[in-house]
Order: sequence, then C-alpha cells, then structure tokens
Amino acid sequence: MPKLAAWMEENLPEGFEHFAFPEEHQRRIWSSNVLERLNKEVRRRTKIVGVFPSAESYERLVSAILMEISDEWQTSVRYLAV
Repeated sequence: MPKLAAWMEENLPEGFEHFAFPEEHQRRIWSSNVLERLNKEVRRRTKIVGVFPSAESYERLVSAILMEISDEWQTSVRYLAV
C-alpha cells in the first residue's frame, strides 16, 4: 500500500492540527459541522431565487448572506472564547 502510506504521510499531520489550539477551542473545531450548517443556510437562501441572471448577482447575494451571518456571530454569544 505505498500510495496509501504516501497519502497518510502527506495528510495526517493536517488532521491533527486542531490539537495545536487551546483545549477549550478543540471541542468546537474538531468537526466541520459549522461549515456544513453555513453551506446549508447559503443553499437554502439561494434556492429561493432559483435562476440567477449572472454570476455577479449570485456572488452579491452569497456575500450579503455571509456578511449577515458574520455579524450575527460577532454580536451573539461567542463561539470561541479568546
């Protein structure tokens, strides 16, 4: 299994990077659930529009959604305590 061994040598350290963060952060960032929820929200809100007239209009809507979510994260209970 030389291909698997080479892949593991290259990618395994990346899988353990979350251990470099403080312990209270590790339990929050060990999975990709936050990103999955974010992607689901973007899909939900862009699905309403259906067909976009251009790529720029899609980018504007997604940017607005992401800025709104970012504002919510900044003003709500802190996800990661600094």
